[in-house]
Amino acid sequence: MSIITIKADRVSEVHICNGEWDLLLEQVLSGRERAALIMSESMSREINTEIESDTQIHVFTIPDGEAGKSSATLLKLWDWLGAAGFTRSDIIIGVGGGATTDIAGFAAATWLRGIDWVAVPTSVAGMVDAAIGGKTGMNSDYGKNLIGSFHSPIRVIVDTSWLTTLSDRDFAAGMAEVVKAGFIADKKILELVEGKDLATIRHDDDLVVELISAAIRVKASVVGEDFKESFHREILNYGHTLAHAIEIDSKYSLRHGEAVSIGMVFAAELSHAHGKLPMKIVDLHRQILTALNLPIAYEASAWNRLLPLLSLDKKARGRTIRFVLLDDFEKTSRLESPGERELTAIYERVSK
Repeated sequence: MSIITIKADRVSEVHICNGEWDLLLEQVLSGRERAALIMSESMSREINTEIESDTQIHVFTIPDGEAGKSSATLLKLWDWLGAAGFTRSDIIIGVGGGATTDIAGFAAATWLRGIDWVAVPTSVAGMVDAAIGGKTGMNSDYGKNLIGSFHSPIRVIVDTSWLTTLSDRDFAAGMAEVVKAGFIADKKILELVEGKDLATIRHDDDLVVELISAAIRVKASVVGEDFKESFHREILNYGHTLAHAIEIDSKYSLRHGEAVSIGMVFAAELSHAHGKLPMKIVDLHRQILTALNLPIAYEASAWNRLLPLLSLDKKARGRTIRFVLLDDFEKTSRLESPGERELTAIYERVSK
C-alpha cells in the first residue's frame, strides 16, 4: 500500500491498495456514531455493505451514473441524513464512480455546512480525477457540474481490485484522464502508454498502479497549488471545454472520458493552429487515444448545437470562452474568445 498526501483546504490522504478498502474504511469509522454509505443502485447489489464496526451504518442508494447527480437526489440525501439524525461528528462515505463520489461529497459539503466524508472510487476515472481534489457537485439542466462546492474528503481509498469488474469501455474512459495528466504535467505517463493497446495495459497490474499513482500525483500537486481553481488548476480542464458540451449533446450516452478524448484532440488542433504545438504531438494524441479504443471524433452535424454550449464551461468569464491549450509536453497556456470561424474550422478536423 502507498499513500499520497494532498494539502489543500485540509490535509487529505490517498491510500492506494488492493483488496483492503473495507479494512481502511474501518479505521476511518472508529469513534464515529453514524456513517452514511452512499452508492449507486447497481453498486449496492454488487458489494457487501456489512462492515465490521460499532458505527451505525446507513446505506443510501441513488440512481446510477449522471442521473444520480441531480437536485432530486440531493434533496433525498438531505432528508435521509435528517431522518437518521446526522450531526457534525458523523461521516459520509461515497462508494462508486465519479458521479457517486461527486454527489456524496456535495451532500457532505452542504449538510450542517460541512461534515467529514470519505471517497471510495471504483473506476479509473474516479480514482485519478473525480475523487481527487475536493470538487463536489451536481448537474443542472443548463450544464454539467454547474452547482457544487470545494470540500475535500478526509481520505480517498483507491483499491485497484475494483478495476477487475470494469468493462473495457469504462476502463478506457478513465484512461483518458490519465493520458491528459501525461500531456499537461508528466511526460513519463505518455512514455508508459505509448505503443501499448488497452488489453496490454489492463493485463499489467503493476503498470496500472504506476499509471494511476502518477495521475493522482499530478492532480495532488496542482490542487495543492490552486485549490479553488483561480487559474493554475484550470490546466486539469485540458480537453474539457468541448467535452462537457459533447456530454450534454449526447445526453450523457458518452462516458466522460470518451468526451474528454475528443476534446483533447480538438484542443491539440487548436493549439497547433495558434502556432504553439508541433503537429507530431497532435498526432501523438490520436495515436495514444486510438490505441486505447477511445473516440477522437464527434458527429459533424452536431457543431451548431455544441457551439452555444461552450459558453456554459466553468472556465468561461461572462461571454468570454476560455480554452486550455498545450504549448508543448508539460506546458500549457490559455486562449480567450477564439473566433467562431476558427472554432468551426478546427471542429471540422475532429468531426466525422
